[in-house]
Amino acid sequence: MGNIWQNGMYGLIVGDALGVPVEFTSRQERKVDPVTGMREYGTHEQPKGTWSDDSSMAIATMDSIKTLGEIDYKDIMERFSEWCLYGDYTPFGEVFDMGISTSRAIMNYGKGVKPTECGGLTEWDNGNGSLMRILPVCLYLYERQKRISTSENESIYAIHCASALTHAHLRSQLACGMYYFMVKAILESDDVLIRRLQLGMDNAWNYYRQDRQNYAEMEKYVRLTDVQEFRNTPETEIKSSGYVVDTLEAAVWSLINSQSYSEAVLKAVNLGSDTDTIAAVTGGLAGLYYGMEAIPEEWVASIQRKKWIDGIIVK
Repeated sequence: MGNIWQNGMYGLIVGDALGVPVEFTSRQERKVDPVTGMREYGTHEQPKGTWSDDSSMAIATMDSIKTLGEIDYKDIMERFSEWCLYGDYTPFGEVFDMGISTSRAIMNYGKGVKPTECGGLTEWDNGNGSLMRILPVCLYLYERQKRISTSENESIYAIHCASALTHAHLRSQLACGMYYFMVKAILESDDVLIRRLQLGMDNAWNYYRQDRQNYAEMEKYVRLTDVQEFRNTPETEIKSSGYVVDTLEAAVWSLINSQSYSEAVLKAVNLGSDTDTIAAVTGGLAGLYYGMEAIPEEWVASIQRKKWIDGIIVK
């Protein structure tokens, strides 16, 4: 089994690449022509195994953490800027997909705004652009907590700051925090996946419930409080938009209604709409649970710049 960085990051990147060719297509289109493996061209006219902004920003974050051995928000924003302006951390030196809130945050950074104040704070700044790239921060904090017994307050503060680089609204920060607790539960528990995810959500709820200022925003995620019950939610009630609440729900729903890495990410992709991000968010958790060996070899082999990605993972 690969290490947690390899498991999680390839889970994310492969999910992203599966979704790129059909991004923005409808669920009905996917019912007629379901994705069953890696495709090429399609929505963005990209070769097979091409990943998008989801992976670019996650890889940039991982590279910063691996290079410096810590979370440095300024360094991460520098790398985001290099991605945005010069095509660094892309498969072919060109950015073909970027969220509005993310581009605005990077522009703010270029104007001299403090990194953790670059993200939008309004109700309309709750896309999935921080959730899609939070996995490397979660993995670093998990390892750091094991190594030096840091407090949960420190970890959640770092998660919220990392989200705020592009998405500073509490709703987006809560989604990243819930994802962190699910990452931890998957890595620390030896139970079946649905119980690990329930443990993660229980821990998230217990943590955030300590501050009444979180209550109103926590209500946005109320369907995830009982994962077993949520499992039975009909697909027609699962939205697959770029809204952060929809994305987290769609990812959890795809995970708990599947029995393998492949089934989970394909279920996420075939929900339609924001296919790459939902599959990336799903894939990160699925990769951690099922392991690198569960990801089809041909999918991994098709990933663009694979050797370069491998070099960052082992730093």
